[in-house]
Amino acid sequence: MNEKVISLSEHLTEAEETGQGVEPLTSLNPELDIKQAYQIQLSNIHNKVIAGDKIVGKKIGLTSKAMQDLLGVSEPDYGHLLNSMQVENKGSVSRDQVLQPKVEGEIAFVLKKELRGPDVTTEDVIKATDYIVPALEIVDSRISDWKITLADTIADNASSGLFVLGDKEVNIKDIDLKNEEMILYKNRVEVNKGKGSAALEDPAYCVAWLANKLYEYDITLKAGEVILSGALSAAVDASSRDTFKASFPLLGEVEVSFK
Repeated sequence: MNEKVISLSEHLTEAEETGQGVEPLTSLNPELDIKQAYQIQLSNIHNKVIAGDKIVGKKIGLTSKAMQDLLGVSEPDYGHLLNSMQVENKGSVSRDQVLQPKVEGEIAFVLKKELRGPDVTTEDVIKATDYIVPALEIVDSRISDWKITLADTIADNASSGLFVLGDKEVNIKDIDLKNEEMILYKNRVEVNKGKGSAALEDPAYCVAWLANKLYEYDITLKAGEVILSGALSAAVDASSRDTFKASFPLLGEVEVSFK
């Protein structure tokens, strides 16, 4: 990486260490492109792994047309999930773990076989999946006030924060992924809902897209990894003392609270 890219990488690290949002990277370097943004993400993840953290999966972002239109893109992006990012089901999140969190309901895939592009299909994803579970993703941004472009969110690990997995493990062949409905509750009140089809028409297709995209960076989805396949409805702001629950007819429920 060149010196400018390294400097931007350190800019995001500073935000994490201080708990204070920073300027958009694209304001500091208007020439920041997608390739460089992924380099920044991979560099920061590499540094965390060296420091003792562990990659446990990936997340797919920008799977809704509304979000793609907002950022002017035609495909999703991705980020890494680390061991330190997982919160147990019905667990709690302390204020110092997040900067400006939002919560989304998703379907998570846990793999039993590796998936490597460039020609991964939806059927390949189904065969490689050990089970699926309900999930909550707590998206977060190190960029102040969420003033992000596509390059900003990619560099910032696709605006990843934390994630929560439900306890009910379901065989992917026993469920209609596209039509499985999710209702998201905030403080026991329904705030929105969506179906599996909200994630690029099929959550399994999202995972196939990811495997093929990662081929460009010589990365393979490994057995045992967790893949968050994309939000099924709009992200909802979270504050102290808020509780969230995503409820699915077949997948069951997953919950988290904020201290």
